[in-house]
Amino acid sequence: MRFTLSSTALSSKLVALSRVINSKNALPILGDFVFDVKGQTLSLTASDSENTMHTSVELAESDGDGRFAIGSHNLLEAVKGFSEQPITLDVDFQTNIAKISYQNGLFSLPIESADEYPIAQTVSDGATTIVISNQLLSENINRSIFATAQDELRPVMNGIYFDLTPDCLAVVASDGHKLVRNKIYTIKSEQPAAFILPKKPAGLLKNLLGKDGGDVVIRFDERNAEINYGDGIIQCRLIEGRYPNYNSVIPQNNPNELRADRNGLLAALRRVQPFANESSNLIRFHVEGSTLQLDAEDYDFSKTATERMTCDYNGQPMSIGFKGSSFIEVLGNFDCPEVIIQLADPSRAGLVLPSEQPDGQDVLMLMMPMLIND
Repeated sequence: MRFTLSSTALSSKLVALSRVINSKNALPILGDFVFDVKGQTLSLTASDSENTMHTSVELAESDGDGRFAIGSHNLLEAVKGFSEQPITLDVDFQTNIAKISYQNGLFSLPIESADEYPIAQTVSDGATTIVISNQLLSENINRSIFATAQDELRPVMNGIYFDLTPDCLAVVASDGHKLVRNKIYTIKSEQPAAFILPKKPAGLLKNLLGKDGGDVVIRFDERNAEINYGDGIIQCRLIEGRYPNYNSVIPQNNPNELRADRNGLLAALRRVQPFANESSNLIRFHVEGSTLQLDAEDYDFSKTATERMTCDYNGQPMSIGFKGSSFIEVLGNFDCPEVIIQLADPSRAGLVLPSEQPDGQDVLMLMMPMLIND
C-alpha cells in the first residue's frame, strides 16, 4: 500500500494526537498511532485506554486501503522538522515495514497489526446531546480547569462538572477552597442531565479548540462521552459519582461590595504574596473607605509586606484572610478590566465577579476565607 500527503498536515495532526498518549503504557501498542486508509482519506487514532482521539487528513494519492499501527515517538520526531512538502508512505504488510520518503531522503519504521489496538467505548443510543459553540466551550474550559482538584479521596472533584438544567448549562469546577461556576443561558434542557469531564480530556480540548466559530457536539451517557470538535473526535470515560451541591456553598446575601482594578489588584498580590508564610500562603485583606490594604507576613523568616490601593467599597470595615496563590489564579482567569468582590463577614466565602458579565452568561468565582489572628 502506498499513499502521499502533505507533511505539515500530517505533522499538525500527529502533534495534536500525541498529547493523549502516556509516557508509560500498560499495553505497548498504546504508544502507537493507528493509520487507517480508506479511499482518499487517512484516519488517525491515539489512545491511553481511557481517552481516545480520532482525526483525519485528505490524501493527495492512494493506491489501496489498509490499517496499521506505528510507534509514535520516532515518527513524530521525524515529521515535526519537515517544511511543507509531499511525503509518501510505502507500507509492506509482508515485512511489517513502512518506508517514508520525502524530498531529500527516506527512513523506515516497523509497523504492527492494528487489530490488537483497544476499541474505545462508545456512548449508548439514549445519550444526551449538547451543542455548544467552539469559542464558548473553549472560554468555559479555560476559565474553569484551574479550579479542579487533585483529590484521591474525592475523585468527583478532579474534573469539570457540566450540569444541564431547564434554566441553563452550568460549568463548575472546585477543589474545596475555590470554586468556579459559569452559567450559559443559551443552552438548556427540560430533561436535566449532568456529567463530570476528567481533567485530561478537558486539557486536550483546551489545546484543540480554536476560535473558528464552529459548533462542538457533546454526546454523553452515564459512563462515556463523545466530543466532536469539527477537526476530530475525543471519546473519553467520565468520572462516575455524585458531584457536591455547589449552589449550597455560594452565599446569597453579601452586603459588602468592593470594586477594584483587576490588573492593579493582581500586580499588588504578586508583589505581596512572596512575603506570606510558605505553608499557609495567607494574605490579609483589610478594606475600609476607599482603601484596600494587603498584608503578608512570615515571622519565621522575619518577612512582612504591606501594600495599599484605592478601590470603591460599600460596606462595613472588614479584615478577611485569603490564600494568596489561589486569589492570584482566580484573578488571572478573568479577562475583564475590573472585578467586584462581594463579602458577608470574615468567616464566609467571598465572591469574585467580573464588572461586566459576558453575553448570555453568568460567571462567578468563590474563595473560601482563612482564619486570621488580629
